[in-house]
Amino acid sequence: MTSITDLETPTFRRTPPERDADELRELALVAGPELELASAEQILEWAVETFGERFCITSSMADGVLAHLASRVAPGIDVLFLDTGYHFAETIGTRDAVAATLPVNVVSLKPDQTVAEQDAEYGKDLFARDPDLCCALRKVKPLEQSMTAYDAWATGLRREETRDRVITPVVGWDAAKRKVKVSPLARWTDDDVEGYIAKHNVLVNPMQYDGYPSIGCWPCTRRVAAGEDPRSGRWAGTGKTECGIHS
Repeated sequence: MTSITDLETPTFRRTPPERDADELRELALVAGPELELASAEQILEWAVETFGERFCITSSMADGVLAHLASRVAPGIDVLFLDTGYHFAETIGTRDAVAATLPVNVVSLKPDQTVAEQDAEYGKDLFARDPDLCCALRKVKPLEQSMTAYDAWATGLRREETRDRVITPVVGWDAAKRKVKVSPLARWTDDDVEGYIAKHNVLVNPMQYDGYPSIGCWPCTRRVAAGEDPRSGRWAGTGKTECGIHS
């Protein structure tokens, strides 16, 4: 993991009690219903109080909403970013701007192989021939490797985004990673997001204003026409809708 910013350890980042997977799962199953109607801030406060330094958030850098929100609750919190080697320059720029302007610790996670090394082993443009494998190597595996340092992680998933996400719990159990998965924005609408951005002057990836409402790696992302599903520009024509991190 490559840390972009090195901040002093904030007071909230205490050493949490050791918990095994069964204890973590029980915490998630109890907290989910209890926090269903809580605000995003309250959900994050619970996670920080419960997991301390073993709690992080993830961000694709489509915007800085979750990072901004978390920085208000827990300054210095780790923000994990999957640096796949295929990002748009605007996404990298947004990452760097978040690191420079918010009191968070942005951590860039890189795959085991560079793009050139992956091309040498699997053939050029794996993303076009086997996008699932490409995502597994450049997103899923690096995140799983980093998760050994944490008991819980927060995502920016929202129920309104896709039909696959409509049952996203605000706190749930990620059986694949054996971690608690927190989605403080799960109940937020597009209007909620836009309102928060306007109120707090939050950084937004400029591609959002250029026809890219959902931004992934450049080979697998296209502009979305007016009236199209916001995520239709991801892996267009492949039938693929998720990278594998949330499946």
